[in-house]
Amino acid sequence: MLLDFPIIGFFVIFFSSLLLFGEMLVKTRGIFALIGIGLMAVYFSYFVNDENVYLLSFLYVAGLLTIIIDAKLLNHGIVALFGVVMMMAAVAIPAPSVLYGVLAAIALLVGMSGSFVFLKVFRPRAIWGKLTLKDRLTSEAGYNSINEEYRTLIGRTGMTETPFRPSGTVKIEGKSYSAVSEGKWLQSDMPVLVTAVDGTRIVVQEKTD
Repeated sequence: MLLDFPIIGFFVIFFSSLLLFGEMLVKTRGIFALIGIGLMAVYFSYFVNDENVYLLSFLYVAGLLTIIIDAKLLNHGIVALFGVVMMMAAVAIPAPSVLYGVLAAIALLVGMSGSFVFLKVFRPRAIWGKLTLKDRLTSEAGYNSINEEYRTLIGRTGMTETPFRPSGTVKIEGKSYSAVSEGKWLQSDMPVLVTAVDGTRIVVQEKTD
């Protein structure tokens, strides 16, 4: 069968992860989830045997739930990392070779990362909009800019006080502000540059030498 070839398994897991995590980020009425689950079911049904089916199914589902719980309740990141590791183990363990297992784990990570592209195409879910401060309170939309001080921040540098996933708190000239890093995760105590301001939305990026 085609799944005997590692490159085919790579793309099956890649598209499955891409669509499953895309479903978590954007509203697609469950279409992405159905396709993603179907692709993963094909992979598991081909490689998983009766001896480890329950263990691997538990690892995959528990890992996915851990990531969802972290995103909706904890917003910590470390907990979600454990979930990612569990899912990587679930797809790598049943692989017929070490190379196949490594490719399967990489495919899962690449698919997860690629799913953020959907935020530029589809309508984000409410939880994602809350985390990333996507609401645009512009004058064109009937809002007034509530703080002209924010506009003076463009081009200034500061330090992140909290991790950005991708929203967080930044300190600029001794004052703390809520900001967003346009989808990129940043660690705390990192130098950043304010690149744009739109109403209440301060956009920063990592400052490089």
